[in-house]
Amino acid sequence: MKVTFITSEGDRVDASAEAGDSLLRVAQAAGMPLEGTCEGQMACSTCHVVVDKDWFDRLPEASEEEEDMLDLAAGVRRTSRLSCQIVLGEELDGLTVKIPAECHDMSR
Repeated sequence: MKVTFITSEGDRVDASAEAGDSLLRVAQAAGMPLEGTCEGQMACSTCHVVVDKDWFDRLPEASEEEEDMLDLAAGVRRTSRLSCQIVLGEELDGLTVKIPAECHDMSR
């Protein structure tokens, strides 16, 4: 399956994914600047992405804990999600997300 990332500069980066992968892991493997400091434990917002509006309603609803973490993220939009909380399945083949300009992977 395929996921498309739109960088903060507007470049499109296509990445391959397997069902069951987290969007965060796929993004990191594709070189996207998502830090994921808490390694998917939902204790930070360094993996924040903006989901394309055409895909947003196809995702399971965000938990209250995820919403709380998004409140701490820079550049949050209506379709913002934490990429560590998006588990990819065949129904998300072709998912498109934007990497916010505010994202910087400080571990690089």
